[in-house]
Amino acid sequence: MKNLPAKNLGILFLTAFIWGTAFVAQSVGMDHIGPFTFNSARSFVGGIALIPVVLVFNRFKTLERRQEERANRKTLLIGGLCCGAALGVASTLQQVGIQYTTVGKAGFVTALYIVIVPILGLFFHKKVSPKLWVSVVIAIVGLYLLCMSGSLTLQLGDFLVLLCAFCFSVHIMVIDHFSPKVDGVQMSCIQFFVAGILSGVGMLVAEGAPDPHAVLISWMPILYAGVLSSGVAYTLQIIGQKGVNPTIASLVLSLESVISVLAGWVILGQSMSGREILGCVLMFAAIILAQLPDRAKGSSLEKVKT
Repeated sequence: MKNLPAKNLGILFLTAFIWGTAFVAQSVGMDHIGPFTFNSARSFVGGIALIPVVLVFNRFKTLERRQEERANRKTLLIGGLCCGAALGVASTLQQVGIQYTTVGKAGFVTALYIVIVPILGLFFHKKVSPKLWVSVVIAIVGLYLLCMSGSLTLQLGDFLVLLCAFCFSVHIMVIDHFSPKVDGVQMSCIQFFVAGILSGVGMLVAEGAPDPHAVLISWMPILYAGVLSSGVAYTLQIIGQKGVNPTIASLVLSLESVISVLAGWVILGQSMSGREILGCVLMFAAIILAQLPDRAKGSSLEKVKT
C-alpha cells in the first residue's frame, strides 16, 4: 500500500481538528435560529470567504494552467454541484438530528462514514485491504467507547444522523473522484453556494423568512462555523484528499470525535473517564495501523481488474 504523504496527513488532521473544535459553535448557533437558517448562513459565509482566496490564487497561475482550467469548467461545475448537494443535505440532517439525540450518539453515528466509505468503494470496483478493514473495526470500537454511554436504541435523531453519515460518505467519494481533475479551492467555493441555496430553500419551507435580529445575535457562531469549519476545513479536506485512499482519509477525518472530547477536557476542564481515554487510544491506533506499509506491492485501493 502506498503510504499517505505526510503533507496530506497533516492537512486532513488539521481538518479534523477544526471540525472537532467547532461543535460548540454549531450547538450555540441554534439557540436563536433554526438549523436550516444556520446552515444556509454558514455556507454563504464560507463561500464568500473563499472568493478572495480564489482571486489571489488565480493571479499566480501560469497561462497553461488557466487554459487547462477553462477546458475543465464543466467538470468543475459538476463537481461543485455534486459536492454542494451532498454537503448541504448532510449538514442539515446533522443539525436537525442533533436536536433529537444525545451529543455522544450524534458523534458516534456521524463517524460511521468510516464504514460506509469503503463499502461504497466496492460499488465503484475498488477494494480495501484486510489491514484497512481491521483499522476500521478498531476505530469503530474506539468511537463507541469514546462517544456512547447509553443504549443503542435507534431514535428519530439517530436515524437522521445515520442518513447524515451516508451523505458525508457520498461527499468523500465525490471529492475522491473530482479533486484530481479540478482546482480544489474553486470547487469548494462552488459547493458552499450550492449548499447555502439548498439550505435556504429548506429554511423558507420549514422555518419561514429569517429574523434579522436573531441572525445578528448568532453572528459569532455563524462566522466561526462559516469561515473556519466550512470555508477553511472543507477546502482543506478537498486539498488533503487529493490522490489519497478515501478509506484512510475517512479514518483521519473521524478523529474529529477524539479532538472534540480532548478540546472539552483541555479548554473547558471537562473530565475524561478511563473508557473515553481508551477510546482515544484505539482511534489513534487505527490511524497508525492504516499507515503501516504492506508487504505486498501495490495500493490497497486500486481498480479491480476486469
